[in-house]
Order: sequence, then C-alpha cells, then structure tokens
Amino acid sequence: MKRLPAVAGFLLISALLVIRVAAALAADELSGKVIETMNSGGYTYALIEKGDKKIWVAVPQTKITKGQTVTFLPGNEMVNFPSKTLNRTFDKIIFSGGVAEGGPSQGDSTSPGSKGAVSAPAEKIKVEKASGADAYTVEEIYKNAQGLDKKKVSVKGKIVKVSSGIMNMNWLHLQDGSGDPKKGSHDLVVTTAESAEVGSIVTATGTIAQDKDFGSNYKYKVIMEKASLKK
Repeated sequence: MKRLPAVAGFLLISALLVIRVAAALAADELSGKVIETMNSGGYTYALIEKGDKKIWVAVPQTKITKGQTVTFLPGNEMVNFPSKTLNRTFDKIIFSGGVAEGGPSQGDSTSPGSKGAVSAPAEKIKVEKASGADAYTVEEIYKNAQGLDKKKVSVKGKIVKVSSGIMNMNWLHLQDGSGDPKKGSHDLVVTTAESAEVGSIVTATGTIAQDKDFGSNYKYKVIMEKASLKK
C-alpha cells in the first residue's frame, strides 16, 4: 500500500508528458505557408499549406499576410463549421489560441486563453441578463474579473460549444451577446459536472477564477468553475 502514492505520481507525470508531446505534435502540424487569409467577426482565418496538406486555421484577429510562413498554437478542430459572418461552411477548421512565439504580433487582440485555450467564435445572440445580486453578463465578468476572483456568480447565456469528459468535467462556451470578440470578452468558458447541449439557454452559477493555468499551454484569463446549470 505504501507504493500507491509513488505509482499515482508516476501515472500523473506520464499523463502530463503525453499531453505535452501531443501539444508539440499539434503545433508542428499547424505550421505552413499562408495561401489564403481573411478577417471576419473578430477572427483571422488562414488557409495554410504544408507539403500536400492544406488546413484552415482561425485565430483572434491578427495581421497575417498571404505568402508568409506561420506556426500556430495548438487548437480545437471543428467539423462542418458554419461561419455566419463569412456566409460559408468549413469542412474542417482548427480554432487556435493564436500565432506561436516568434510569429506576427496580435497586439491587444488576445483571447481569454491567449496561450492555447480557445474562445468560440462570436454568434449573433441576445440573451437577457440573469436576475439577482450575483448576476453578471459575460462582459461584466471580464471587466470585474479581479474583484470576482474566487467568488460565486451567475450568468445567463447560450451554449455555443461543448467539450465533454475533460478532466472529469464538461467544458462549455457561454455567450449572451455582450463583450468584444476582438478582445475575447464575448465568450466565457464554464466547467460543470452536468450535461449540456449546444444551443441551450442556461443560467450557470459557479466560482470565477482569474488567470487560471492548466498547463500544456492552456491558460484562461477568466473561467467559471464547477457550475450548476438551470434552464
């Protein structure tokens, strides 16, 4: 029984190494020559080419020019993603946290997870603010992040993205129509043990954490943790 802590520690270290190797591989795959690029809805879309492979990548709006070679941070792949602002559907696209170090500058256009964690693209949403003294809009949570750190608050919004079973939690992207997509303050990441569906309007109540770093290049400026959901 005394060996269990050591075994658990070994397994944890092994898991972290696997995550970091996977992130490094993903970063390598997101490197190539830009053959097409455009800006829309607070994001820069770039079609990169490496060898015989072509892939679309989206990052918080930044300056990227056709013909340059760029390396992007690891991101999340989305299949059959419809962009309302571009009026087109991408068969496959990776939403990255931004350009890797040494790449073109993004200026002030940083996302909540500017070092790997990716905010969902903005949608045309108008959701009424939740009621109660602890209620905030998504934008207000970002503006008051320092004062709300480690405090329980409520926010009402539309679930625009769900990633299930990560670190034993479901990860939601919540938007209510407030905030600035160029600054990433339009989209709040919420972790919860409850199930959720994209498109649902919910009131999430959980604890705010500022500058949360999960490692492996995933750092959130603001995140709501262990939230309960109410439709």
